[in-house]
Amino acid sequence: MKFYKTLILFFVVSFLVVGCRVVKLEPIEILTFQQKLENLFPNAEITKIEAKDHFTKAFQLIINEPLDHNDISVGTFKHYVYLSHVDIQKPTVLVTEGYSAYPRTYELSKILKGNQVQVEYRFYGKSRPDSIPWKYLKNDQAVEDYHQLVTKLKTLYKSKWISTGISKGGETVLIYKFKYPYDVAVAVPYVTPLINGQEDIRTQEHINKIGSDECRNKITQFQRLILKNRDSVLNEILKYATENKMSFTKVSPEEALEYAVLEFPFSFWQWGGKCDEITVENASAKEQFNYLNKIVGIDFYNDKTYYDLLPSYYQHLTELGFYGFDITPVKDLIKEVYEPTNLRFAPKNVDLDFNSTYIKKVRDYVENQGNKILYIYGEYDTWGACAPNPKPHVNFLKMVLKGGSHKTRIKDFSTKDKQLIYDKLQNWLGYSVTIYPL
Repeated sequence: MKFYKTLILFFVVSFLVVGCRVVKLEPIEILTFQQKLENLFPNAEITKIEAKDHFTKAFQLIINEPLDHNDISVGTFKHYVYLSHVDIQKPTVLVTEGYSAYPRTYELSKILKGNQVQVEYRFYGKSRPDSIPWKYLKNDQAVEDYHQLVTKLKTLYKSKWISTGISKGGETVLIYKFKYPYDVAVAVPYVTPLINGQEDIRTQEHINKIGSDECRNKITQFQRLILKNRDSVLNEILKYATENKMSFTKVSPEEALEYAVLEFPFSFWQWGGKCDEITVENASAKEQFNYLNKIVGIDFYNDKTYYDLLPSYYQHLTELGFYGFDITPVKDLIKEVYEPTNLRFAPKNVDLDFNSTYIKKVRDYVENQGNKILYIYGEYDTWGACAPNPKPHVNFLKMVLKGGSHKTRIKDFSTKDKQLIYDKLQNWLGYSVTIYPL
């Protein structure tokens, strides 16, 4: 029996020794986060940038984005994305910018203390080709940009995804939700219109009834005051242009003055103008110009802004819709702009036929099926007149700040209303996600 025990022990020890000789462990490759990104986006330029707020790492990605996702042989453009990282276990906020982008921390990212992916809209800012191929500046193409990006990044960030955007960026949030309803768990569009046609009459109806009769009358009187003093105010515009190295060759200073006057009521309510600040009769031409410039911004009509906003006008006039101008209160004082239209600022020699069904389909979806969408609005904001109105059976929350403007954010609401917002987000995202009140 002793012999057999010894023999068994010999075989066991021999097996272990032989096993130790033949087993070869493969080295474990530990990738840095940047290397993981480079594996996901092998053809992108990825560089570190400064990480701010609660983020621990931040990167700029320049992606070779297809001009046409339906035919990649058409070519690519350089698409800028800013990724701010804190933890792969945290939720990720997708920011769909409406225009150009610069790295900054969005409100929702602070509330969730999560990761943030901020995407510049195709053909804006640094993502603009030298010559814009207009037929590819479509919402469906942009949404495909986001879908492809999110699909790849979900292999890293497997927790909840939330989309957010402001104004035109918020429109993109809703369009993206319509096209890919399951890409994100929750959508949070801010001050977002869904517009009817190239000139939506609801904005003018809003302007005609918002605020007090006295305030609306002061707005009209200010418009007329500027046009009555046009020569003096025009002189202030020219001085301002010289001081700020602005040129007005696409839109003349005279035309810019009248468009600014016509724009004034829209911008006044959009940006939260205060009635007691409206310049009165005895104000100097400089004071009149300064107030007009504060509310509208005369640089809106200079050559640089004209160039920068060509993509915006193209999109608004072909798919998104826009607003018109009411010339009635100042018609007798107009000398340049007899038939005002935003078509004046659109790219020339380009097809600007309006797709009247596109936004209608988006509105139909969000109003009837758009669950887990949190809408943020300001009561006086002109664009709020074009807000969607979901049906009672839809699981949504629409918050309208009394007296609020286009600058309205969650932080502006009362403590009680903010808690309502946090509770709704918590309900939608689940208790695996932590809410950090502002």
